[in-house]
Amino acid sequence: MTTLKGMTWSHPRGYDPLVACAKAWEEKTGVEIFWEKRSLQDFETYPVEDLATRYDLIVIDHPHVGQVAREGCLAPFDDPAHAAERDALARGSVGPSWPSYFWQGRQWAVPIDAATQVLAWRPDLLEKPPATWSEVLSLARRGEALIPMRPPHSLMTLYTLTGNLGRPCAADGPLLVDEAAGTEALERMRELMALVDPRAFAMDPIDVHEAMAAAESGIACAPLTYGYVSYASLGFRSHRILFADIPTLGVQGPIGSAIGGTGVAVSARSAHKPQAADFAYWVASGAVQAGLYAASGGQPAHSEAWESEAVNAPVADFYRATRRTLEGSWLRPRHDGYMPFQDAAARLVNAALQSGAKPAETIVRINALFRKSLGA
Repeated sequence: MTTLKGMTWSHPRGYDPLVACAKAWEEKTGVEIFWEKRSLQDFETYPVEDLATRYDLIVIDHPHVGQVAREGCLAPFDDPAHAAERDALARGSVGPSWPSYFWQGRQWAVPIDAATQVLAWRPDLLEKPPATWSEVLSLARRGEALIPMRPPHSLMTLYTLTGNLGRPCAADGPLLVDEAAGTEALERMRELMALVDPRAFAMDPIDVHEAMAAAESGIACAPLTYGYVSYASLGFRSHRILFADIPTLGVQGPIGSAIGGTGVAVSARSAHKPQAADFAYWVASGAVQAGLYAASGGQPAHSEAWESEAVNAPVADFYRATRRTLEGSWLRPRHDGYMPFQDAAARLVNAALQSGAKPAETIVRINALFRKSLGA
């Protein structure tokens, strides 16, 4: 019997569907897959190259692709025998999920989970979700708003707000952030953070969702946070959280959100690359994503799931309610050198928000760091 090892991230959304799908795959093919998990922080920062020495299948975030392409630690999905499956996934994946893993002419992962910054809200505390940034500030003044600002999420918020202002960051450089838009975004972030619990600077999206869903919580909304479908399920936590398109700062609707999500990749060092790739294509397929994957707590990346009544109904239309934001989302830089920049830039953002640093000067420093990451 062939046995594979996989690494994913530690949350029911990231782990449970892969375990369920692995069981079904074993029954279907006789190939065993054992999944392990790591923290969200590790998922966002841990070197993929190290994981590739120990696992056959690795769930990754798309900003790593430039680095992994240089390192050669992943096996690209370009086997001619799977051309039809690749074409079907390229057509069926929502938003920029499929192209987010395409780099230098090769596909380095297939999307299995789609996410972008959206709005989370408590229907027992609000009649409807806030639709504008000014409405968010009104809630914050009453102590009813929270936002994840632990790196890299503070930088993701800067990205989203500049995009929503109609001047998205330039992923290819040479200047990443439009200085006027970046300055305005930082000013709006500073205004919000002056009203929000400062513990937000140590919180990631899971922390914020847990705080919102707690039994005695009075947090009514998180204006920009990566959506977690688990919290939209009845009974998952004390209070149900619903999700909506991002509140607008600009005038062009819910555009510019910094896309996240995950893809499953195959280690170039695996002794079972064909078997690992077969599972990856299967678990990313529309039928599985809209079926077992979603039913097991996953957050699919395939439009067949996002458009399904059976998938939307148990989670209060999570997918339909955030689809416009996902389709209008913005794709982060992915070049080799981006990941260290992302961490450093997020820390610059937090330092600016927690001090008297001028927003315009912070944007200049971020752009200088970005040029350096490009080798300029």
